Amino acid sequence: MAQIVLFHSAHGLRPAVHAAADRLRAAGHTVHTPDLFDGRTFDDTEAATAYEAAGAYQEEIGGSEELLRRAVTAVAPLSADGLVYAGFALGGAVAQNMALADEKARGLLLLHGTSDLREDAATEIPVQLHMAEPDPFEPEDWLNAWYLRMLRAGADVEVHRYRGAGHLFTDPDLPDFDAEAAERAWAAALDFLAELDGR
Repeated sequence: MAQIVLFHSAHGLRPAVHAAADRLRAAGHTVHTPDLFDGRTFDDTEAATAYEAAGAYQEEIGGSEELLRRAVTAVAPLSADGLVYAGFALGGAVAQNMALADEKARGLLLLHGTSDLREDAATEIPVQLHMAEPDPFEPEDWLNAWYLRMLRAGADVEVHRYRGAGHLFTDPDLPDFDAEAAERAWAAALDFLAELDGR
């Protein structure tokens, strides 16, 4: 079974993240949920407002570089045996950056978010992405470019789109929640993780 590091969204380490971790643990995986925000959460149900507040907090602590530093510190004791990196939205961006920098990474599971890739990025890890269609935070042209860059980097990429779902459609505490889309996403994610065990 996989050892997974699951990074939270810009809303912070909220109950939905713990519930997702429990779902993965019930399937036999070991799951770690680092808190990159030192206990701060941004619970405004309007995504734009929550992201604005979270963005201000990130700038206050030192921006994306500090978030990555915190992620590296959290992951360092765990990475020797090979991790699957996973994350929600902002946490997906963190997970992607961590996975592409870790030669022992076993896979990358992205829910609701991606990150840019360096031109010289290279990886052979399996990648699964789950996104709303459309997603106001990840426009179609961005996702197309991301997909092509991932392929060029050497990743084995699988993309799942959910028409009509909200941005964070797996989070039952937010207006974006779409129960049917969430169940489809988790079923595919669990299959993806099971396949990693066979590699």
